[in-house]
Amino acid sequence: MTATQEAVQAPAAVGARRNEKVGEVVSTKMQKTIVVAVEMRKAHPKYKRIVRSTKKFYAHDEQSSARMGDVVRIRETRPLSKLKRWSLEEIVRRSALGQIEDAVLPGEAVAQEK
Repeated sequence: MTATQEAVQAPAAVGARRNEKVGEVVSTKMQKTIVVAVEMRKAHPKYKRIVRSTKKFYAHDEQSSARMGDVVRIRETRPLSKLKRWSLEEIVRRSALGQIEDAVLPGEAVAQEK
């Protein structure tokens, strides 16, 4: 192949840009899966008032690094399970709630459950 043919194929090899969303983690109860609530704000077609709506997305979190309340960026991916079509891209902001949970010693957590 010539250099011009390689240059033409290079942008196609990069692939299409995947859809990304930013939202808050609302559940981490599954293994390697988080539930992210994304808030959408849209003007009402007739009344022009801003209407908020939320939608939950199931995202793959390989290291289980995200915690409840974290603000995360998720990226569209191939279907990983029945509901999972997103993967965790990065943690934008850590929540203060997660830091409090980490501060509690493991022995104290067992004592609190009883």
